[in-house]
Amino acid sequence: MNDQNTERYRQQHKLRLSYMPWLYARLKPAQRVWAQAWQEEWQAYLMDMETILIGKNCFIAPEARLFAEPGRPIVIGDNSYIAADCVLHGPITLGQSVSINHHVSLDGGRKGILIGDNTRIAAYSYAYAFNHGMEADQPVKDQPVTSEGIHIGCDVWVGANAGIVDGVSIGDHAVIGMGSIVTRSIANHTKVAGNPARTIGTRHP
Repeated sequence: MNDQNTERYRQQHKLRLSYMPWLYARLKPAQRVWAQAWQEEWQAYLMDMETILIGKNCFIAPEARLFAEPGRPIVIGDNSYIAADCVLHGPITLGQSVSINHHVSLDGGRKGILIGDNTRIAAYSYAYAFNHGMEADQPVKDQPVTSEGIHIGCDVWVGANAGIVDGVSIGDHAVIGMGSIVTRSIANHTKVAGNPARTIGTRHP
């Protein structure tokens, strides 16, 4: 393979990794050399430009958008990854081995979003840790914005296209069904689905 074809291959492989970042951990040693250098450069740029702290052996797609002003940090634990076309606005804290799949949107509001170790957030899901007032005496745009924060526990699976509203706490080992809208807190080991999400089972060992 000549140099031109090698570079074309790498560009395509970078795009594949951006949308399927779990493949980063499975790279062969020869591929890992250039991929790790690519990631180190990109992550250094993010930490220089934004209030972001990135742990060891993480993958962050360059196509993801991370915004973390002073006082609204993003903290990413070891072995976590963030796929392409995500939008993250701090304050957000990810534990270790957290995966944020493509097109996920997270906004920490004032109080923040906390996601525990080994949790999986599937594609096109969203969580917003703020809310607008909805009183009838003035337009929504003029009403105060509140923020209580969102807590998602360890070993949680949030299915694709799920939504999580401000003030919700999701317990450890819970499962959120695809397309669900979570408007109330969920206990440990609980499976929920629907809009609004309701208990459909348990995940006890």
